[in-house]
Amino acid sequence: MALNYIWIAFFVIAYVIALIKLIFLGDTEIFTILVKSTFDMAKTAFEISLGLTGIMTLWLGLMKVGERSGFIKIIAKVIKPLFHKLFPQIPKDHPVFGSILMNISANMLGLDNAATPLGLKAMRQLQDLNTDKKTVSNSQIMFLVMNTSGLMLIPISIMMFRTQLGAAHPSDIFIPILLATFFSTLTGIIAVSLIQKINLLNKVVLVYLGGLTLIMVSVIIYFSQLTPDQISKISLVFSNVLLFSIIVGFLVFGFYKKIDVYGTFIEGAKDGFRTVIMIIPYLVGILVSVAVFRASGAMDIFISGLQKIIELFHINSDFIPALPTALMKPLSGSGARGLMVETMKNYGADSFVGRLSCVFQGSTDTTFYIIAVYFGSVGIKRTRYAITAGLIADFAGAIAAIFIAYIFFH
Repeated sequence: MALNYIWIAFFVIAYVIALIKLIFLGDTEIFTILVKSTFDMAKTAFEISLGLTGIMTLWLGLMKVGERSGFIKIIAKVIKPLFHKLFPQIPKDHPVFGSILMNISANMLGLDNAATPLGLKAMRQLQDLNTDKKTVSNSQIMFLVMNTSGLMLIPISIMMFRTQLGAAHPSDIFIPILLATFFSTLTGIIAVSLIQKINLLNKVVLVYLGGLTLIMVSVIIYFSQLTPDQISKISLVFSNVLLFSIIVGFLVFGFYKKIDVYGTFIEGAKDGFRTVIMIIPYLVGILVSVAVFRASGAMDIFISGLQKIIELFHINSDFIPALPTALMKPLSGSGARGLMVETMKNYGADSFVGRLSCVFQGSTDTTFYIIAVYFGSVGIKRTRYAITAGLIADFAGAIAAIFIAYIFFH
């Protein structure tokens, strides 16, 4: 229901602003721009969905092999104690635990193309456990927020953009992003746990979260001793080796268990194609609303007003030019990426604003995009507090990104 209100609000706000520009400013082109952005984004949304088809087909096919061979169950055992606390409604030893872990792992490595189909697989498995098929369950909300908080260990794509735009040290945003996204994820888990009355002071949860914190600190210490070139090289090699190892592991384990590996792959791949077809209308709806909101100038008005408010309190407003990336990220990943690139072009890849826009880009994920795609793939209409919890995680990530960027780059 909340998504319904937000979706309509984007169109109404854009329409009102366009009318004001036409009547009072004589801007005769504004409605032409809005209509063009509507059709352009509808086309883009379809192209994004079409581009997901091959990737979705591949990964859901591989996941079917992993599930039938029992490989997913082995993976699930590793995180079973923690996930039993965070997802108390999911039966023990359910294969969805493995799917959730694979999805989160892909997100941490910045492997968006792999993370989406894995996440959709997990969402469909959670939907099978959902008693009210039109209303999101507690488990689905927790999983969604863990996705929207965007825990990222290796921001490969961001470093690639920085390299293309001439950054002296493209990987200098690595540690800031790692810290910001960790705070975002932790805040998201805490927010959902408080609403669902999940006890995070349980010793199992403390051990896992404490262990994760220790790992994060160790990674930061290790990479802080490397040169920027070494960080980029090691990150890229590690990500690709791990990804291909997972693919080969699924296939070899399936062969070892004497299942029909290829036939099982084809069976899962067919599900991938059907899932993409179901996603298209949801994706078109949300991305078109974002496009008209931006094209109307609503985003620019909001940024200008926010800057004036910040300056009234005599707070340093150097971060304001990078803020559009943070505000766009929950709405559209491609839109935020475009704003990040635009910011680096205008201010310089190595400027404070340019670096901060990169940290914003990596600190969280696309909340509304994920909600539209994940919930749309299983036909959920009533999202309850999922959007609120996701935006809380986004806000924490943005605030952390600002403070961390001031420490590292200002």
